[in-house]
Amino acid sequence: MAHIIVLGNEKGGSGKSTTSMHLFAAIARCGHTVGTIDLDLRQKSFFRYLENREAFIERTGNKLPMPVREVLDYSAKDSVSEAQAEEEEMFAAALDRLDQKCSFILIDCPGSHTRYAQMAHAAADTLVTPMNDSLIDFDLLARLDPQTGKVLGPSVYSEMVWKARQLRASAGLKPADWVVLRNRISTLNARNKRRVGSALGELSKRIGFRVIPGFGERVIFREMFLSGLTLLDLRDTGEMKLNISNLAARQEVREVVKSLNLPGVDVSF
Repeated sequence: MAHIIVLGNEKGGSGKSTTSMHLFAAIARCGHTVGTIDLDLRQKSFFRYLENREAFIERTGNKLPMPVREVLDYSAKDSVSEAQAEEEEMFAAALDRLDQKCSFILIDCPGSHTRYAQMAHAAADTLVTPMNDSLIDFDLLARLDPQTGKVLGPSVYSEMVWKARQLRASAGLKPADWVVLRNRISTLNARNKRRVGSALGELSKRIGFRVIPGFGERVIFREMFLSGLTLLDLRDTGEMKLNISNLAARQEVREVVKSLNLPGVDVSF
């Protein structure tokens, strides 16, 4: 069966689509066929990124890997129960079609709580939660005591992941490898950075996730969107010079992929 990777966080702007694109590029460069689903049915940032990539390929003739895409939509049923049942059928059918063609399936979830997102979290073999390195973003994972900084208990997103884990367990599936990706970590030893790190360390032991460093705050990640490129494509396309900052960002991508321990995916790219 295809290995399912889900990018999930109920807060927008955490870097889910950027992470999805770079994971796709890394996995594809290891020779795997990758299936993709964008569950942000309103903004569709992940699929917009891929559309820009497709246009770049047509415009320049560069041979870059592209994934298999499955497009979903909301049910038009009036009844809530009927709509939910139809969306479950559509989601399961999309996964089945991709499973027949692909070694990996990448699912980018919206920055909100939807039925599709719930189903995706329950299907995940690897769950990646990108978060900006701030107490505002941490609040989706857990509630903190404002005076002591101690974790009081899980918050809304962690509770949703817990329910998804229960569904997996009831289906006889092994628990997902839950990885929290700390993006935009400050280079300074700031108080906020220390508090977030301490809180993540405490919470990870209580509810079972791993914490790994993610991507820094770099202009290059925003610049590549319109061309649909990733840092792993720049050497082949010659679109941008690999300066020191870009090389450092590329190394961040390598470290993220390495830390995820995906089957059959190395960091020789």
